[in-house]
Amino acid sequence: MSDWNHGIIEEFRANEGRVGGPFAGAPLLLLHTIGAKSGQERVNPMMYQDLGEGRLAVFASYAGLDVNPAWFHNLVAHPDVTAEVGTETRSFRARVADSAEREPIWTKQKADYPGFAGYEAKTDRIIPVVILDPR
Repeated sequence: MSDWNHGIIEEFRANEGRVGGPFAGAPLLLLHTIGAKSGQERVNPMMYQDLGEGRLAVFASYAGLDVNPAWFHNLVAHPDVTAEVGTETRSFRARVADSAEREPIWTKQKADYPGFAGYEAKTDRIIPVVILDPR
C-alpha cells in the first residue's frame, strides 16, 4: 500500500470517517477487496456516491490513467467486498453498472466533483462505475 493511501486510511479511522486535504468534506469510504492473484486483503480509500437503500457507487477513475486500478480487477474476481463507511463496516456485492445505469450516476458525480470530469478527459477508456449492493 502506498504511503499516501496508508496516511488517508489512518486519518479516516482516527476521525470517524472524515479526512482533510483533497478529500475534505467529500464522501469517502475504505473498500476492502481480495487480491485477484494474491488472495490477500487490500484496502483502498475512495470517494463514493450514496444511491439510497444502502446502495453505493464507486468509480474506477484511477485519476484518468489509461488502465483500470488494481482494486477494480480484484472486485471483478471477488465481488463480495466490505467497506468502512464512517464508523461502520458494511458487506456488499459489487457489480459493474451497465451503460444505462452508469450514465446518470456518472453525470451526477462529475457535476458534484468536477475532478472526475478531468479524469474522464485524460483517458479514452470508459471509467467503470461500480455498484455496491448490500448483502
